[in-house]
Amino acid sequence: MDGLKARFLLSGGLAACMVLLSSAAQADGVGTRIERHLAEPRFAAASWGISVVSLDDGRTVYAHDAGRLMLPASTAKLYTAAFALDRLGPDFRAHTDVLANGALKKGRLRGDIVLRGGGDPMLSGDAWANSLAASLRERGIRRIDGAVVGDDTLFAGPPIGAGWEASDLQETYGAQAGGLDIDENTMTVALTGPRVDVQPQDAAITVALDAADPPPEFYRAPGSDTLHVIGPDIANAKPYTARIAMPDPALVAARRLQSALRGQGIRVDGEARSVRWPVRPPGGEPMASWPSPTLLETLRAGLKRSQNLYLQTVFLLAGRSQGTDATPAADRATAALSDWLAARGIGPTSVAMVEGSGLSRHDLTTASALTRLLATMDAGPDAAAWRGLLPVAGVDGTLARRMRGTAAEGNVVAKTGSMTYVNALAGYVTTKSGQRLAFAILLNNYRPPPRVAEPLRTASAEVDAIAVMLAEATGRL
Repeated sequence: MDGLKARFLLSGGLAACMVLLSSAAQADGVGTRIERHLAEPRFAAASWGISVVSLDDGRTVYAHDAGRLMLPASTAKLYTAAFALDRLGPDFRAHTDVLANGALKKGRLRGDIVLRGGGDPMLSGDAWANSLAASLRERGIRRIDGAVVGDDTLFAGPPIGAGWEASDLQETYGAQAGGLDIDENTMTVALTGPRVDVQPQDAAITVALDAADPPPEFYRAPGSDTLHVIGPDIANAKPYTARIAMPDPALVAARRLQSALRGQGIRVDGEARSVRWPVRPPGGEPMASWPSPTLLETLRAGLKRSQNLYLQTVFLLAGRSQGTDATPAADRATAALSDWLAARGIGPTSVAMVEGSGLSRHDLTTASALTRLLATMDAGPDAAAWRGLLPVAGVDGTLARRMRGTAAEGNVVAKTGSMTYVNALAGYVTTKSGQRLAFAILLNNYRPPPRVAEPLRTASAEVDAIAVMLAEATGRL
């Protein structure tokens, strides 16, 4: 009997050892696959930073230079979103206010109407203007001696993020972020023969036609309100359309409200204008207000699309909430975010954030800091809502067309990041064995090789390949 028991225990022990060896082999297999991928000759001059953490027990199950500071691109938006949710709350709303700056008597305002931006990055269309104009009519206003003044002084600082490059500022992804935004601070320009159409029509822009060699292009110098249409024989040019950043969104918003006021039968004598920092904001008596979507709605739209304007504005709003002094909101946000991260075990040597979108090349993070943040948010009471903000592989947002037909489709929930020579992905994945992981994959200084015999692999495909390997993993990592 003792012999049988001994043989039974021995066989059970061997079985247990085999299970452990099998799990170890699986873990080694995933790590080997990743290392083999990183060792490809095309990455010889590139840098990888990778961290994979088990959410079940907090163990790091794979790391490659996880403590190296690297450019995060738009995965930096994860820091902004988490910080803002904590400081502002998911139900926070910004407000666009109308103030009467002057004496109101018998329906006549002897002064200006001030349209004060409160940091709503999703203000667009005409509904808000029509609603505010109707409210002013209900208050008895029938004539305004002055003008509509767009007040863009909320954040007490420049309208672009620290480290944003001049070449980005004309592009839609480089649109300035201010207190008074409209239509994502962008406009559409269409060239048809000699005609140039700008939408919205109230965009604060002057068009100049310039002859040059092909191809035709649109150019607006940083800080200028002149759009140059450059090309040969513009009168006979083929139709060409582009979307670019507006030079003065606050003026556009002021013009839109002015048009809505006139639509309500309210006479406005002055021409719309804007004021921006460092001009002192005009005052006045509050008359009407328009609320933004909730912070949670703004973050969902911003993270799904990787919309820089939304996240930069949220970053500034979170900074502005940290006191009432005249320090620029960006400086307050930078300092407060650093303290907030430190309180969660993410020190200043592992993250440097100077703006909220990841567009700046002054932003730095380690892969391990990103997975620490992801694990912290996953353990919080609003973990499900947090995950719901991120793109889903093969389903929506910036991942809608990525990783389709793989084990990652519908499984990987992650924030993308992309800029010249940088690609990144950070989020969550569940392995085939049901193990929940947080991961961060940062690829810097990578220039894809030119297309030769085989199809060109994009930088995002190189990053996605690692996420797919994690999704395919079996056994316990």
